[in-house]
Amino acid sequence: MAHKLVIIGSGPAGWTAAIYAARAQLDPVVYVGVPKQTPSIVLPGGQLMLTTEVENYPGFPNGVTGPEMMEMFQKQAERFGTRVVHADIASCDFGTPEKPRRPFVLKTDDGNGKSETIEAHAVIIATGAVANWIGLPNEMRLARQGGGVSACAVCDGALPAFRNQPLAVVGGGDTAMEEATYLTKFGSTVYIIHRRDSLRASKVMQQRFLSKPNAKVLWNKVVVDVLGEDHIEAVMLQDTVTKERSRLDVRGLFVAIGHTPATGFLQGTGLKFNDKGYVHLDHRHSATNIEGVFAAGDVADAEYRQAITAAGMGCQAALDAERWLGKMGMV
Repeated sequence: MAHKLVIIGSGPAGWTAAIYAARAQLDPVVYVGVPKQTPSIVLPGGQLMLTTEVENYPGFPNGVTGPEMMEMFQKQAERFGTRVVHADIASCDFGTPEKPRRPFVLKTDDGNGKSETIEAHAVIIATGAVANWIGLPNEMRLARQGGGVSACAVCDGALPAFRNQPLAVVGGGDTAMEEATYLTKFGSTVYIIHRRDSLRASKVMQQRFLSKPNAKVLWNKVVVDVLGEDHIEAVMLQDTVTKERSRLDVRGLFVAIGHTPATGFLQGTGLKFNDKGYVHLDHRHSATNIEGVFAAGDVADAEYRQAITAAGMGCQAALDAERWLGKMGMV
């Protein structure tokens, strides 16, 4: 028997969609995914699983860790009857935009070589986007344990551990400039580490950062190691021209070299993507170009990438799915 609603992904968007859908008696099934490293860290629960302190989500005046928040989201969804499956959705058969398949056919992968085929009348895609990391072992280790390595300055930069400390941002585009400019409010010195001798960012974004008194750019440099046991103490740099190495003492490292939307399993399904590879949504709703398929959170949002905006999109997707299922006579 086909599920009324399958939700793919278990971050703020997926769990919020599940809460709304379960309370609407849509009997949602959430495929939370399985852990993997590619070399980016992918964990059920999304990017918040790598966030030690969340201070900007309403309702938590004393802050909360990302994993704790996702655990609470899941428990709330399960309270209303959400079914949770610890597997990836490996592929989807949606038919075509002109003639969608009814019901949709999805294939699962539990990470141990086992798979099954399931059917769903409606699907919400909430698989998020994965931060692009440098891929260094110590970078990954410190990111996992909350040791001062992050892929989101807006999320983590205001934490006490980074205040009045030297901080570094890796990258040279608009995102890196935006992250670095934000960090100048808190860090004693904020370094941009860039592999070339010129920045890719727009002139406006460059000037905004460079106008700050505590802003510095280190040209022709790449990070080849991250030093520190429990918390970052320094980065080891290598000059891209001379190959010489040098140590830069910092208490925070923010990697701003882009994000990759988790849409690989959706290629060839007929879904429409934007020029950055994110699921394309028209106007202010969650419906994709295939009727019955909806998207929410960072998988469809290259602009904000915040827990609160992802949760809001999850709410929209659940409401849109409920209305569509009602129109189709399935609820």
